[in-house]
This record gives sequence, structure tokens and C-alpha cells, in this order.
Amino acid sequence: MLSAMSLITTPDSRRRSLLQASIAAASAPLFIRHAFAADSADAVDRFALGLASGCPRPNGLVLWTRLSGADLPVKAEVRWELAEDEAFSRIAARGVEQAVAEDAHSVHAEAAGLKPDRWYWYRFEALGARSMVGRTRTAPAAEADVSQLRFAIASCQRWDHGRYAAWADMAKQELDVVLFLGDYIYEYGAVANASASGTAPRVHLGGLCRTLPEYRQRYAQYKSDPALQAMHARAPWIITWDDHEVDNDWAGDSSQGLEPDFPARRVASAKAYWEHMPFPKAMRPNGHEIRIHERYDWGTLARIMTLDCRQYRDPQVCPKPGRGGSNTLSIKDCPAFLDPQRTLLGLPQERWLAQSWDAARPWNLLAQSTLMAQMNWQENPAEPRVHWTDGWDGYPAARTRLLQALADKKLANAVVLGGDVHANYVADLKLDFNEAKSPIVATEFCGTSITSQGLDQQRIDRALPHNRHIRYGRSDQHGYMSFDLRAGQLVAELRTVSELWDAHSAVDVSARFVVEAGRAGARPA
Repeated sequence: MLSAMSLITTPDSRRRSLLQASIAAASAPLFIRHAFAADSADAVDRFALGLASGCPRPNGLVLWTRLSGADLPVKAEVRWELAEDEAFSRIAARGVEQAVAEDAHSVHAEAAGLKPDRWYWYRFEALGARSMVGRTRTAPAAEADVSQLRFAIASCQRWDHGRYAAWADMAKQELDVVLFLGDYIYEYGAVANASASGTAPRVHLGGLCRTLPEYRQRYAQYKSDPALQAMHARAPWIITWDDHEVDNDWAGDSSQGLEPDFPARRVASAKAYWEHMPFPKAMRPNGHEIRIHERYDWGTLARIMTLDCRQYRDPQVCPKPGRGGSNTLSIKDCPAFLDPQRTLLGLPQERWLAQSWDAARPWNLLAQSTLMAQMNWQENPAEPRVHWTDGWDGYPAARTRLLQALADKKLANAVVLGGDVHANYVADLKLDFNEAKSPIVATEFCGTSITSQGLDQQRIDRALPHNRHIRYGRSDQHGYMSFDLRAGQLVAELRTVSELWDAHSAVDVSARFVVEAGRAGARPA
């Protein structure tokens, strides 16, 4: 049990300062560097990758950490405790986990028997050291009358494309949960970084990730960032993935490079992904198979559903010669676009989703990885439409099935949340995007990247007049979207980093939108 306080060398005053720093995100670089370690100057920082929580349920959640240090034993005992107060005077749950080399010494502690709809504080102990303190919370009871849900969506945090000022800003907000929608890491090797001119560039350690040790090293590099650590310590996360956790544009057992050993690479990447996320033990991959799609209810106010848009999809149509992955072309040049059998989610996940929409709750939030609205890149309306094959546009029949199932439920307050495309989009989702009078089925907010750079804004400006259902489109913004959801309306803020290579950059509100209950479609607020 956690009574052996003589083993802990970090003073109480330092622990209190650490909690305040992580919640305020005001001095993240300082507390990440200094506050974890023992008093001895040469002590090993056993919690250099921080901690995290996730999968919040009314009576439990998952607490995560990964031990660090070159001298780790094959197996190490890790004690954890979760309290109702930040002074840890009212312990709500505690336990012991074994951090083993086979799992990269990661810990997935499952705190159970908790009270619904309340905040908790948690920490870990191992090998004579104590972690920083994290803050987390449970979901409200399923039948609870909930007045508000505050959340953010984020995605695409490429390490070598900028600093993480967006995470530092998010850690200052009062949020109940973070929805991370994919591309937690990028698998690319180190490259010259022209975008960092005039600054100290950030480059990936090692080459292209293919093996388990290489994916583990990449996650460790990303998780070393103080601002990202601060946001993980601030609130629980609900997480799904996209392509770069494995390989750019991957689809099922097909890789962009058509590599014959790609199934083995999938096994390695899925294992590393589970090891580094606040997922329960039951989500441990079976080979490359890992179940990510899930439902979360936030009292009677909202249902949150996460989708897996990579693992079960058909390969992209009409790829470029000699490779797999995406292309941008017209339906005229690629009739396979319209194959009604093609699926992005896999038919079992499609059926699961169709059965998961909840008419009893005012709001349904669908957290998935990419833009769902149609995007026609053809600038001449007289020419055939041109679409990108990796997103939902490459699977139009599957998108129609999803939206038709949603329309059949007659849900007025369905909101689709996405990422991936490194731009902010606000859009109306319709069964027929090319018919102005087609009714709006749902509202879409597709958030830009934390750092990853995207298309030239001028290209989007030229395309928007031919995509009237898209109400907002900006690729020159990086940051995240925050939301305030109540029974009567959803208010969205698009928060944009001013200087991408400044870790302490200002973050401004670029736009606000509101969705009124019972009326699909966003309008400027």
C-alpha cells in the first residue's frame, strides 16, 4: 500500500507546486524538467513521460504512465492512488501494478468504484520516486440530468512542424474531456526542417518507424514535451487514431508503399499505440487487431461515439502507379469511386454505429478522424468534380449509408467531429451535397492541426465557392477547437496559435459558431 512515505524523496511543497503548475500550465518547461525527480541531483527521472487518464465512465477510468530510465528492471512494482482532494487526504482508490519490459514498462491502472461526475487527483510511485500529480474526472451517471459538457478536439501534432503552444493554451481552459482524433505521432524519419528557419528546429529521432522499438522511441519523444504533458495531466482523454500512428494513408493490410511485411508493422504499431495511451487492459491488441470504436454517455445530455477509420477500410481507389494510398482525381477518371460495396468503417462497425445513435439524448457527438463533408477541388464548375480518395469523399456510398442511418433516426442534434486535413472546416452534412435544397442532416466541425502544416489557403479559397455546404475553411490556422455544450445549444471556438514555432505563443479565437438545438447547421456566433 502507499504507506511507505519514507521511500519518497520529493517534498510535499514541491508536489503542491507541481500540481498548480500543471493545472495552470504557466511554468510547464520548469516543472517538467525539475519537479519529477528526487532531491538528489543525479536521481533518475522515473516519470519523464508524464502521466495521463482516459476512457472516463461514471464509476471508473484508466490511469496511465510509463516508467523511464536506462537501468529499469524487467519488472517494477508501481503503486498508484487516486484521491478526492489534491492534498490526498481522502483516498478514493489505490492499487499496485507491475510495469514490465514486455509492455515498455507502461502502466494501465483501472480505478473502479468511483463516484460519478466528480473530479479526482492521482499519482504514481515506483523505484523510490513519485510522479507529478494529475487531475481527472468521471463521467456523470447515465441517467443524471447534466447541464453542461466542456470539451475540445485536437489532432495532428507533428513534432517537427512546430511547438506545442496549442496544448499549453488548452491546459489553461476548464474542460471536462479532450477528444483526440488521430495522428498522435508521425512515423516519418528525420528530415530537414525549412519551416523552422530562424528557430531551434525539432527533428524526429531515428528513421522511419517500422519496428516496435522504433515506434516506442517516437512516442517517448512526443511525450517528453512539457505542454503535452500538462494537458494530459489536466483532464481525461477519449482517443482514436488515424494513419500516422502506423503509416501514411494505410488502409487495412495495405500500406502506401505496398510493403509485403506491412502486417508485421501493423502489429508493432498497434502494440506501441496501446502501450502509450490511457487505454484499459482489455484493449491490448491481439496481433494487429485493436478495438478502438466505443460509446461514452455524458449523463442525459450527450452520447459520444468514437470511430476507427483505418483498420477495417477498403484500400483507396485508383492510387498512383506503383503505390497505394491517396490520390486526387475525378469520378469520370475513376468510376470505382461509386462502387456501393466499398466501406471506410467495415460493415460490422457501420452496423454498430447505426445502432448507436441515441434519440433519447439531446446531442450525439461522433468523434472520427477526418473531414466527412464533400470537398470538390475542381475550380471549373463545368468540369467533373475532383475528390481526394483518402477521406470520406473516396467512400461516398459508405458516407451515404452513415448519413441515411442518421437521418432515419430523425436526430436534429447530431454533430460530427474530425481532424486529419490540417485545416479548420465548419460544414453542413447532407445526403446530397450537390443539391442546395437537400436538408441538413448533421453539423460538422473538422478541427485543424496542433502543428502539422497543410494546403495553401489560396487553393481552399478557390474551392469554397464550389462547396456551398462548407461554411468556413482555413488552412492557415493551427490550434484546436473548444466547445461548450448545453441542452439548448453548442458553442464552438476555433483557437489559433499566432506563432507556430513559439512554445509560448499567444492563442487567439479566430471564429465562433453556434448550433441551436433542433436546428442542424452552424452559424457564426
